[in-house]
Amino acid sequence: MTGRESKTRKAVASGTPAAGSKPRAKETDTSHDTTLSNIRHNLRTPLNQIIGYSEMLQEEAEDLGLDAYVPDLQKMHAAGSQLLVLINDNVSTARIESGKLDLDSLQRESRTLLDLIIGYGELCQEDADGKGHASFIADLKKIHKAAKTLLGLLNDTEFLRPLTAKSGKTNLTPRSDLGVSATTSIRPLNETTAAGAQSLVGFILIVDDNEMNRDMLCRRLERQGHTVLEAENGRKALEILESVKVDLVLLDILMPELDGLQTLELLKANPSHRYTPVIMLSALDELEGSVVRCIEIGAEDYLPKPFNPVLLNARINACLEKKRLRDHEQAYLEQLRAEREKSERLLLNVLPKSIADRLKQGESTIADSFSDATVLFADLGGFTKLSSHVPPSELVRMLNEIFSKFDWLAELHHLEKIKTIGDAYMVVGGLPTPRPDHAEAMAEMALDMLKVVTRLDSGDGRRFDVRIGISSGPVVAGIIGSKKFIYDLWGDTVNIAKRMEEFGQLGAIQVSESTYEHLKEKYLLEPRGKIEIKGKGKMTTYFLTSRKPVAAQRPSS
Repeated sequence: MTGRESKTRKAVASGTPAAGSKPRAKETDTSHDTTLSNIRHNLRTPLNQIIGYSEMLQEEAEDLGLDAYVPDLQKMHAAGSQLLVLINDNVSTARIESGKLDLDSLQRESRTLLDLIIGYGELCQEDADGKGHASFIADLKKIHKAAKTLLGLLNDTEFLRPLTAKSGKTNLTPRSDLGVSATTSIRPLNETTAAGAQSLVGFILIVDDNEMNRDMLCRRLERQGHTVLEAENGRKALEILESVKVDLVLLDILMPELDGLQTLELLKANPSHRYTPVIMLSALDELEGSVVRCIEIGAEDYLPKPFNPVLLNARINACLEKKRLRDHEQAYLEQLRAEREKSERLLLNVLPKSIADRLKQGESTIADSFSDATVLFADLGGFTKLSSHVPPSELVRMLNEIFSKFDWLAELHHLEKIKTIGDAYMVVGGLPTPRPDHAEAMAEMALDMLKVVTRLDSGDGRRFDVRIGISSGPVVAGIIGSKKFIYDLWGDTVNIAKRMEEFGQLGAIQVSESTYEHLKEKYLLEPRGKIEIKGKGKMTTYFLTSRKPVAAQRPSS
């Protein structure tokens, strides 16, 4: 060991950088944490403005009796709150260090929410301009500006670059020089022992109050290829372990300040270090009582002083091999957990949660009858014609943008999306969990769908229109298929809802008489009269236009 190597080890143990040594991991972590905090701060600042101003405007609208603004302001506030949860969940040290951050997904979901905030904000601004509510316009412009600022940050690859860089706690420079794998820092040494077994090298912390003992042990271990840190007492060792992840600790029993037994108890009580193997060091006359106590606390083994080189190498190899296997086991379990989470997410994209839970509990046949539910079909007008001269990738992008907004609305109103068929969208209310206001929730979603679609264009100035049909009544719901299964609906109510859409008008919401009975007290509905419906004959239908003013509503009987 050179004098410079000895100085480097002692400097790390004391917290003082040695000449020529690279920065400690803790400093790197601090810099990374600061950068991450700045990113979160910059994202949350405009987001807090969106949430705060939308909340204040909502209160002001309620106080002034301007009920027409309240629903859209509530949606803006809900989208902002959901966006805050999305950012908090994703832009976190734990998510980045675990490698689970999906930046593309974060940007895509954020853009969907911000588009909704901007869209509803512009609608409110247009209403405020038309009605002369000047006091609203200033705050709505602030929301619009904040949303645009946040959208710009989320599209700024340079600003988000630290989120995609390798992060998490990095160990000291010697560890990176070892060519450490993602799952463990222990690697084989290109030498074999006398028995022909391959030796392992790792990152080892020696804790002993005697400098000469540390020096001799350090020299021996470095000669075998290990990277070594030193600490003169238990307190210093615990400080080092807070910033450096090691593969093995060699711990003396008798030390000042914090002895070996106390240090071992604190180390094993810390979840971050609980599985770090520890070999206790002891003089011969200490073995009788102390070593038993050490093993009970959680030490892997012990070594008597003075050290037998063969025994020292064998005990260290055994501990490193055990840790290497555990590191691989933990990496495998983490991979299994990640795959299970992915499978859960995929399952919940296909099935309602309560239905997915029943499947996991072993139910093979799921079919339920519901006495009253509301079904909606929506179809994009002119989309089939558009698909004949638009590239497939652009067509899918446009559909995904529209249906992503519909998905968000379904979640907002606590409705259950059933499926999409081409450019058609199907959603139901009142199942699998029954709710008495299913028709009202569906009416709110239908009105919101019109607002969303009318603000979209195909990129070349062409506007979209949507035709919506709704019907209420009994349905049967269940799982069909044995491989690519889906949760689907059957019954006359489903057929009538589809006919309401097919024989409806672009930009309008046509509802059956059964749905009219649910909505007539709280919503404005225009009679369309009796129309000929294929397979049903003449049926009385209505167009849903808007919610009635609060003062004009009558409680349902």
